[in-house]
Amino acid sequence: MIKVTRLDGKVYWINPHQIESMEENPDLTLCMLSGKKVLVKEKPEDVVEKIIEYRRQIGIYKNET
Repeated sequence: MIKVTRLDGKVYWINPHQIESMEENPDLTLCMLSGKKVLVKEKPEDVVEKIIEYRRQIGIYKNET
């Protein structure tokens, strides 16, 4: 799980494997596979970095090239 901050300041933990896409307009919207949309304060680059770090921690990253 990765930690993101909703626009109201609440911390939210999401499964990065469930993120289908991200849209920046101007806030970042995470579009989940379930169809749910989550607006967060983070920049897209920060979310991508959190996903990469998460994948490293669980051992998936080393299997990818």
